[in-house]
Amino acid sequence: MKIHNVFIAALGEDIQYYSALVRSLDSSLGNILEDMAINIAKLFYEVNKSVEGDLYPGQTSKIAEFLEAYKNTKNPLVPEIAHYEEIRKIKPKSKIITKTHVSDYYLIDKDTNTHHLIELKIGGDLDNKKARSEKEAIFEQYAILANTLDEKAKIKCHFATAYNRFGEDKEWKQGRVLQFFSKDELLIGRDFWNFVCKSDDGYDLVLSAYKDAVENLKYKKIDNNFHIFEKFNNISYFFNNKFELAI
Repeated sequence: MKIHNVFIAALGEDIQYYSALVRSLDSSLGNILEDMAINIAKLFYEVNKSVEGDLYPGQTSKIAEFLEAYKNTKNPLVPEIAHYEEIRKIKPKSKIITKTHVSDYYLIDKDTNTHHLIELKIGGDLDNKKARSEKEAIFEQYAILANTLDEKAKIKCHFATAYNRFGEDKEWKQGRVLQFFSKDELLIGRDFWNFVCKSDDGYDLVLSAYKDAVENLKYKKIDNNFHIFEKFNNISYFFNNKFELAI
């Protein structure tokens, strides 16, 4: 589609080509990292990709109330973990809605009977509309699980990124996300990979295996017509082998 952008085309063929390539490469990398995280999670958790069950009208109203309050800068209410419990306590008073949500990551830790809902955005770059919609989706998924599971089951919600866009070990401070998610919900960079691997060394292990996979591809004979994304997608194959050997 970029070839039809006359303003980019006017800058020359090289600019036109690389402007399309960089965006596609970034998107492809995001898909690779998501696949890697899912494959790792399957080693330690039960992995699901959707949440289905009852959602009460009273819960929907409470969710809307919270979201409006978070959005209003004049309202002192800020996101808190306790707000999930408020939603969980609501019982049906009228017609119940059955709803299905496709989830980024719904992981069950059977050792602790803890259910984790994770919204993963690779770099964490969200605008206000997306931040609100992501929080609404995770609120609703939480409510459905709360209505479906045993009362003793623990449910935790997270907003995660594959890397810290401000620099690893630096404070993560994207205001548009923090307007809707509390800091207690965040799994940023190192924390996300450590969580997925159930290890304090998870981030280092993943990064090491990833670098080894990239090195393997550097020395693989590549045909002149071998598409860059085909080469790129092979990272997953090499990574999985390296990671499983490492653990």
